[in-house]
Amino acid sequence: MPPKRSKKKRAKAAPPAGERQPYFRTVADNRRARFDYDLMERLEAGLALTGTEIKSVRAGKATIRDAYAQIRDGQMWLHNMHLAPWTGGGPWNHEPMRSRRLLLHRGEIDRFGRQVLQKGLTIVPLRLYIKGHFAKVEVALAKGRRSYDKRQAIMRRETAREIGRAMRRDA
Repeated sequence: MPPKRSKKKRAKAAPPAGERQPYFRTVADNRRARFDYDLMERLEAGLALTGTEIKSVRAGKATIRDAYAQIRDGQMWLHNMHLAPWTGGGPWNHEPMRSRRLLLHRGEIDRFGRQVLQKGLTIVPLRLYIKGHFAKVEVALAKGRRSYDKRQAIMRRETAREIGRAMRRDA
């Protein structure tokens, strides 16, 4: 009797290039910024990191709660973002609170810079995420809310929640 041949597994066809979705994982989310500021315009920016910093980001050890961006010498810098030291870094580890450069096109930096100077806005990071193999930050032009604006936002959110509950009860 001849030996049995094993069936070869066919490789699945890769989806067309337009349909392929890059790997996407949120590392840190600045929910406080959505409450403290009125967000105007959003922008995705790359983040220039060292070797131990990107390892720390991939491990999920980043905080952007008190962070803000500033334009200096034609470049945008992210300040007060805390990246915990990587455990295997040893003496080559990074400084946790150093300023990190945001990678943007010149036109994007100039447009944000003009609006910050003219309208008195600030630039805040909304979330830090991994897209493909790169660390990205979503930044937004923001205008600070007054305390009464915050109270109104809370009231709107609570009334929407109550309406939703009532609709579910009736349905």
